[in-house]
Formats: sequence, C-alpha cells, structure tokens
Amino acid sequence: MAPSYDNLASEDGFDSEIEEIDFSDLHEQYEVRMEEGLDTFVVLDGLPKVPEESKPKLIKFILRKLKEVGKTDENSIFMPIGDNGSTEGYAARALFLFCLHAAYSASSYAFVEFSNAEEATNATKTLHGWALDKRHTIAVNKLTDIDRYGREGRINDEYEEPEIEPFKEKEHLRWWIGDEDGRDQFIMYHSDNVGVYWNEKDEQPENIVDRMHWTESFVQWSPLGTYLASLHVKGVLLWGGPSWARQKRFMHPGVNLIDFSPNENFITTWSHRPIDVEEDNQILTPDEQGKNYIIWDIATGKPIRSFANIEPPGPAMDIEGNPIKRKLQWPAFKWSADDKYVARMTPGQSISVYELPRMNLLDKQAIKVEGIVDFEWAPATVQRPEIKSYEQLLCFWTPELGSNPAKVGLMSVPSKEIVRTRNLFNVSDAKLHWQSQAKYVCVKVDRHSKSKKSLNTNLEIFHVTGKGVPVEVVDTIKDPVINFAWEPNGNRFVLITAGEVVMSGAVVPPKTAIHFFCPEKAKPGQASNFKLIRSFDKRNSNAIYWSPKGRVVIVATVQSQQSCELEFFDLDYEGEKDEKDKDLTANLQSMALADHYGVTDVDWDPTGRYVATSASMWKNAMENGYHMYDFKGQLLRDEHVDRFKQFSWRPRPPTLLSKEEMKNVRKNMREWSKTFDEEDTMRKNTANRAVIEHRRRLLEEWRAWRAEVESDLAEQRREYGLADLAEEEAQEQRETDTEGQVIEEVVEEIIKETEEVV
Repeated sequence: MAPSYDNLASEDGFDSEIEEIDFSDLHEQYEVRMEEGLDTFVVLDGLPKVPEESKPKLIKFILRKLKEVGKTDENSIFMPIGDNGSTEGYAARALFLFCLHAAYSASSYAFVEFSNAEEATNATKTLHGWALDKRHTIAVNKLTDIDRYGREGRINDEYEEPEIEPFKEKEHLRWWIGDEDGRDQFIMYHSDNVGVYWNEKDEQPENIVDRMHWTESFVQWSPLGTYLASLHVKGVLLWGGPSWARQKRFMHPGVNLIDFSPNENFITTWSHRPIDVEEDNQILTPDEQGKNYIIWDIATGKPIRSFANIEPPGPAMDIEGNPIKRKLQWPAFKWSADDKYVARMTPGQSISVYELPRMNLLDKQAIKVEGIVDFEWAPATVQRPEIKSYEQLLCFWTPELGSNPAKVGLMSVPSKEIVRTRNLFNVSDAKLHWQSQAKYVCVKVDRHSKSKKSLNTNLEIFHVTGKGVPVEVVDTIKDPVINFAWEPNGNRFVLITAGEVVMSGAVVPPKTAIHFFCPEKAKPGQASNFKLIRSFDKRNSNAIYWSPKGRVVIVATVQSQQSCELEFFDLDYEGEKDEKDKDLTANLQSMALADHYGVTDVDWDPTGRYVATSASMWKNAMENGYHMYDFKGQLLRDEHVDRFKQFSWRPRPPTLLSKEEMKNVRKNMREWSKTFDEEDTMRKNTANRAVIEHRRRLLEEWRAWRAEVESDLAEQRREYGLADLAEEEAQEQRETDTEGQVIEEVVEEIIKETEEVV
C-alpha cells in the first residue's frame, strides 16, 4: 500500500518547511482574472419572453444582427429557460438590469460570447437601444461591467425602499414673461461685469442683477430665453429664474463655443483642443478622451455622445486653383426644427443624421453626397400638400465635379428621399437661405464668367409648399450679391449688391446698392413671382437686419471706418402707393436715417419695438457703448460704456395666441394704443409727482433749518442788547411806506385750456 503524502510530510518533518514556502508568485501567475476572462461576453436585456420551442427562432433572429458587429454563433448564445418553460434571466443579473433599465424588467435575457473583447465593446456601442419590434428595445451591457458594479457594492441583494425627498418648489424659469408692463430684458457685458436689465421706454434701464466675473469668455441666451449660458475654463453653466441661480452644469474643459437646439432640449459644446479626461472625473468617461465636440442632454445634464474634429481631405482651393485657408464651420452639428435629428457633414463625402435623444445614426449609415459643400435644415416643420406623413427637410449643394454640373438638392428625412434637384453651371459659390416658415429656400449662386475673371449672381428660389416644388429664377440683378435676408414670417426679401468684382477681390466701384423684392399679387390658383420694388444706389451698406415681426428693416454699414449709417425702411407704409407698385404686395418708404460711429452689431428686441446698435471693444477699440432706437428710427438713448463688450436681448418663446386672436389684436390696435398711451402718461405723472414731492420735502427742510437759525440769531442779539431784526425790518418798512406807495396789478390770461379724463 502506497504511503500517503500527508503521512510522509508528518513523519519526515516537512510540515514546517512547506509552510515556509512562498507561493504568491505562482498564485499571481496562474490566477484567473474575472474581467480578463469574461470581457468577451455581453448581456442582452429586453428580449421578449418566448416558450422553449420558440427559442431557436429567436436566437436565429437576433444572430443576424449580432453578426454585423462581430463573430459569434448559436452555440455562443445562452438563453436560460425558467421553471415555467419560457425564457427568463438570472435573478442577480435581472436585479442589476432592473436598476439600469426598469422598463425591461419583465423581459428575458441572453448571454452572448464574441471572439474578442473589441467586438464585445463594439456591440455595446452599436446595438444598445436597438428596436427589436414596437414593444421591445434591446439594451446591451458588458458582463464585466455588471460583475464590477456588483463587487463594488453598488447592487444590494435585499430590496430597500427608496427614500423620497420632500417636494421643493422650484423657481419659474420663464417668470419674466409675466411682466405687467410687457418689458423685455437684455444683458450688457462690460469690463468684468455682466448685468441683466429691464428695458424702459423713456427712462434709464432698470438693473436686475449685476455680477463680476460671471463669465470668462462671453454669455449667450438659449433660443427661447429660458437660460443664460456662461463659459468657463472647466465648462458651461446655465443660469435662470428670478434669483439667477445655477440651473445646469456641463463639464467640458477648455470649451470655446456652444450651440443650443431650437427647443432647448440639447446643447453642443466645442473646444479647439482635444479633451483630456482626468481619472477622478465623474461626468466624462474614457469615450470622451481626445474628442472636441460633446452633445449634452440639458434635462439630465449628462453627455449623450462625443465626436472629434473632422479634417477635410486635401487643401482647399479657389476656382483658380490657389490654396485658401479653411474657416471653422459653426455650428458643425445642425439641428432639425423639432429637435428630433441632428446632422453633421463630412466635407465632400456625406451627411450623418443622428436620431435624438439616443444619438444613433439614422439607418446605421451616413448619407453619401459626393462633393457636398454645405447643407441647412428647414427652420420649421414643413407640411407639403401631397405629403401626409411626417418629414423634416434639408437643403444641400455640391460643386461641379469633372463634367458633372453643380447641384442643389432638397432631401426629406427620415425617408432620405430627394424631393427636388437643380443643376447649376459655372458656379464659384452658393449660399442657402431658408425663409423662417420654410415656405421658400433661396439659393444665392455666384457664377463666374468663362474667363473666370468676374462674378455675377442669380437667385434660385424653391417654392417648397408648391406642387412639385417649382423653382423660380431671379436674374434681374447682374451684380454680385454680398448679403441677402428674408423677411421673418413673410415672403419679401432684401439684398445688397456690389459693383463688378474681379477675382482679386477688388470692388469697382466701391459703392453698393440696396434692392427690395416682393411677390406680385397672385390670381387664385396661380403662383406669384418675385418682382423688384425699388433699388437705392451709391450706398456703403453691407448688413441687413429685419425686425423679428417683419415689415421694418434696417440696412446698415457695420464694422467700417469710412461709414456708419443706418437706414430704416417700412415695407407696409400706410401712405398712398405709387401707380407702378399697385400690383405688388409692398409699399416701400424710407422712415429715418441714423448714424452710430464704430457700430459693430445691430440687435432687435423680440417684439420689434426697439433696436439696439452697439460698438464692442472686441471689434472696435474706440467709442464703445450702445444706442437705443424705436422701430421708427428715433434715438431714445446714447450710452457710452467703458470697455463695452456685448449686448444681447433676451429671446421670447413663441406666442400662445391663435391666429384669430392675433388678427383681432391687429384689428383693434388703435384702441389698444390709446390704453397704452394712457398708462404711459400715468407712469410719467407718477414719476413727476415723486420728483415734486422730493423737491417739496427739501424746501420744507430748508425752511425749518432757516427758522431755527433765525431763532438762534435773535437770541444772541438779545444777549448783546441789540434790537430784534424783526423790529428793525418793521421800522424800515414804515419809513418806506411814508415815502411812497407801490401798487401791484395782477392780470390773468388763459393761453390754452385742455381737458383730460383721469
């Protein structure tokens, strides 16, 4: 019988020697590490519960999708069967996934093994959020993540009822809209101070809040005015409410620019330097390492997805083949009107459309558009007559490639259908201009001559809501167009042209011209064409600023050392219309001419009642400050502000009034105006009454002080045996009366008499 090793060890005295041997190096070498051994496994959560006989069909169905991201087979998919004969999941896994995805707690689970860890990671990024059908959306997580979270004690095996915090009422973020006087707010950034003010019609603006070092770069309102964003070295802060408390924080080190989605659901942040994620960062993950863009969900304050800069292939060239310096295209991510999509262009190659809020690529692939230069979303959701389904539109253009002409296209999303195309020739550049209601899109096409030594411009206007999207060509303007702007919520536009432009960039002559266009009065069933209303030559204008309510437009000269003119035009002048304009939908009249030396920016308030022109030290070092005008061009305030940097009106959300209610307001505008004038007069009288009361109080204080001084003086005279001043004055008066008598006659004359109803 062979001796046991235990007996040999005890008999020969090996116990002490074996206990002294160090096996730590062998344990470390051959230890099985759970994360390294299971990093090829993923957990599919949210699968439908099916009976055991249907399990092979379900595995075969999901296997087709799994093979798109990595190598796996039927034997690598484990789908547990419960006691009831249908698929289900392990309790521990289900508890973890219930915490992360409560909506899937009644579904089944599966474990999938890929050939390597990279494929497993790719599966979590690509397949997470995959819609299996209308009722089942798949969540994909790495098995090692589940084990790691469980080991760290984040998952408790015993259920603990969550503690509900007591309700705390929050401030209303749109409180300023309820102002009884209907005033608007604006921010003014000067020196190191950022202040928020109420705008007053005839008085100095009322300061609401003023803070030093509120921002380290600039401030920016959100599109609906809910938040005020400030930029800092570590990221972006959003402020709001009556107390101007911090509402949200987005950690993006070195952020340079931000862009809100139209409905304030999302925000894009960008930094020119790639992000370096620190180890203790609780917000950013290793996925953001080296990226430049982050798209955030404003409601949760968490990043949705991050991207790096795209470097266009090859150097940029002009039409003569000379290299030109590329400018940053901002915003790089452009939002659809309803915040359902955001798109990014890869220059010359494709458009990537992402669905929000999951930020998954639409149909899992980019839209290839060879040579694409630029694109723009429609600013409003369009409802075309022949289309009953939901769609968003975007417009793009491509240059001439070889023998192929340049092209402008109108695309429908999510179907990716090309709604309309237009071929263009001899194109040097093109700009896309959507009308605010998305009824029209104007493509400003700069064409070069055959010799490529001169430029001219024509306008290609797409009637988006017309049957078949007809295109109207406006080629009555031969000179190059340097600026174009649609009327908000209208169908008129203004453009500015320069003289003949040669390819060196010189303008001959240096003067510009202003042109006003509007549609003709169309007959029923016919489309109206755009016609020139009037042109104004020999100007220096280079910028167009429409009132947000339309009708009034300012044509100005900004950022110029030679000129600083601002001209106010009314396109619905109520005076008599010229005979030649009787068939046009406009009556043009120049209302006022103003000037502001060094003007760099022009900003209308959201109601269209006031407009501010400002001279920022960021663009002009002299005469910094702002001017305030009413919509007729009358100067209300001229404020010189030292180290003035920024002026911005607070936007307003869309009105809640119906079209009928707005029509009724316009119809009774005269009656409303009388009421408002009376309120303004009462406010002025209240202010004047306060001034009068203050002066009267000062006069009474003066008289009381004088009586006290006279009393002290009389007492001192009596102490020295001198006569009282009152007796001396009486004696002098008696002597004067004996010498002569002066008779005064008061004549009253009524110059003007008015009656005012109080």
